[in-house]
Amino acid sequence: MGFETPLAVAQLVVGVLLLFWGAQWLIRGSATLARTLGVRALVIGLTVVAYGTSAPELAVSTEAAADHLTPIALGNVIGSCVANISLILGLTALIAPPRVDGRIIRREVPILLGSVIAVPLTLYDGVITRLEGGILVGCAVVFTIVTLAFSGSVDASDEDAELGEAATEAASTAVGGRRSQRSRLAALLVAGLGVLLLVFGSHAFISGARGVAGEWGISERMLGMTIVALGTSMPELMTSVTAALRGQGSLAVGSVIGSNLLNVFLVLGTVAYLHPVRVGERMHVVDAIGLGAVTLLAIAFMRGHRRVSRVEGAILVAAYFAFIIAAATF
Repeated sequence: MGFETPLAVAQLVVGVLLLFWGAQWLIRGSATLARTLGVRALVIGLTVVAYGTSAPELAVSTEAAADHLTPIALGNVIGSCVANISLILGLTALIAPPRVDGRIIRREVPILLGSVIAVPLTLYDGVITRLEGGILVGCAVVFTIVTLAFSGSVDASDEDAELGEAATEAASTAVGGRRSQRSRLAALLVAGLGVLLLVFGSHAFISGARGVAGEWGISERMLGMTIVALGTSMPELMTSVTAALRGQGSLAVGSVIGSNLLNVFLVLGTVAYLHPVRVGERMHVVDAIGLGAVTLLAIAFMRGHRRVSRVEGAILVAAYFAFIIAAATF
């Protein structure tokens, strides 16, 4: 017993380090892809980065469901969504208040609300069937296709200020076919290595967290909603903080929203399709209310001045801890 705790702590430290470097590489590769392909940073955040950072949630939730630990799988999805939209977005705003692209308010926010509503709707009868899981996965596919289709129709004059120089560089180097191709391959390699580090880092972190939590007597629901959710949300945290420090605010916002959409549509949908999620009883009301409340709060801040201020970021961070306390109390 004495040896297991230091080993778990070591796994936590190694996991955090891998997550940090993985986020750095994924951001670097994604930014290069945006420059060479002329794709806006917001779209990269909503697709490439979002899929990469949602991989740990998918792996952990699928494994938990296969082991009949559905409270952990469901808690991981809900806890990760709450952490993304409140804790991570709030911390990002405290570091560097991000601007919010107007298109994200018109296109992605309604879909985000739909994903939040889908959680209690699918769990109203206590089970998410394979059919419902397949529908959720289909929503993830449609979302990705629509996002990429809209990105292709964006005029060069409509680009973010963040990608103004990137668009110019992409246009000026378009004639250099081989050089551009090598840059794209290198960017894909860097981004791919970043995703691998994120996945391995998340697994190391979660293994250590579960080892430590086993001695504390935490319920499966709260384990999934807190330690496991925070562990699998580390890629989003590292990615968003790194993007904020690099001045790519739209990438941070896009990553958070894209990850939440994929957590519900892709992660929860895949888990249910492979192994129907049964909770045995109705979903905890505080979980559904809390997820909806923090999402509406974040949307209100994003719509207000198209920028999440530091004060609003602090409120979002406080809302996360309030949710955890409420979930553990009721």
